[in-house]
Amino acid sequence: MPGVSVLSGSEVAHDRRRGRGTLSNASGRYEPFARVVFDDGWRSLEELPPFATTVAVDSARKIVTRNNSPDISFDRSINPYRGCEHGCVYCFARPTHAFMGLSPGLDFESKLFVKPDAPALLERELSAPGYEPRTIAIGTNTDPYQPIERKHKVMRGILEVLERAGHPVGIVTKSALVLRDLDILARMAERNLVKVAISVTTLDAGLARTMEPRAPTPSRRFATIRQLADAGVPVGVMVAPVIPAINDADIERILDAAAFAGAKTAGYVLLRLPLEVRDLFVEWLNANYPDRASHVMKLVRDMRGGKDYDATFGERMKGKGPYAWMIGRRFEAGCERFGLNRNRAALSAEQFRPPHPQARQLSLFG
Repeated sequence: MPGVSVLSGSEVAHDRRRGRGTLSNASGRYEPFARVVFDDGWRSLEELPPFATTVAVDSARKIVTRNNSPDISFDRSINPYRGCEHGCVYCFARPTHAFMGLSPGLDFESKLFVKPDAPALLERELSAPGYEPRTIAIGTNTDPYQPIERKHKVMRGILEVLERAGHPVGIVTKSALVLRDLDILARMAERNLVKVAISVTTLDAGLARTMEPRAPTPSRRFATIRQLADAGVPVGVMVAPVIPAINDADIERILDAAAFAGAKTAGYVLLRLPLEVRDLFVEWLNANYPDRASHVMKLVRDMRGGKDYDATFGERMKGKGPYAWMIGRRFEAGCERFGLNRNRAALSAEQFRPPHPQARQLSLFG
């Protein structure tokens, strides 16, 4: 009788997940059944194809998402895509794929959704009576400049709407594809309508490839900062996430290189491990850094009150405890040393004009 070998948890064979960030594709938390990949002795696993990127249409009814979180600087955002092909193993947006009946693991990186109606929806929402303009954040969930944006150009369409309306926007991305829209960004920058933050996790290209397999290399990201700055676009760097004993040693080097490239601002966020992200990250950690996996998780818990994650407002981004305090002080000292965050001018909302103003009712009395 043929033997049966079960993969660790729901781990997927290496050849099938080549170029992807996570190792497994566990069922989402809302699914009634958990599916586990195993070899039944008939070499059935060898017949399974690699994970290929597929893109489906997300028929959204609204595009601007509102929040009232007290520890973030914006109250509205746009996500042109669901899922992200960059494959960052630590991405805190992964659990959202469970709402689609999909896995936050490999499905999140390969089964993507595009919102092609986003520009039209945005025009409608900006034209609504009583709309009050404030900076819209884009890239806070999944990257708006992930590879499929080259084909779908949803982000460019959104920027065209925002430019015509004179509406401020803040963008966070890892991708050099943002330079494709440099013409729009430069014009908006002249009107104080845009700022861009480039996310950089490490200067180590090998570590970046392991953590973020389909994102641009660190050197390419610094070159992007330089080109944005040279074009007059206000640009900063996001050191996110900071992972203890993995990339926290790079904080000062990232700030130095970003400032040299022309960044004027900087921010950081500690590693966040909500819901399924915890198991996916621990799985990746054990596979790639078995010698320090337990130490990393101990430090994570030291910064999260003994838990793997604490979602408390005011603490979820920065953590607490001595180690978190040390990271915060190092970051502040680095910014001071390299001249970052000396000026944080707000974007202008005074130029806003609704794309399609509602017709005004004429007075009966002239």
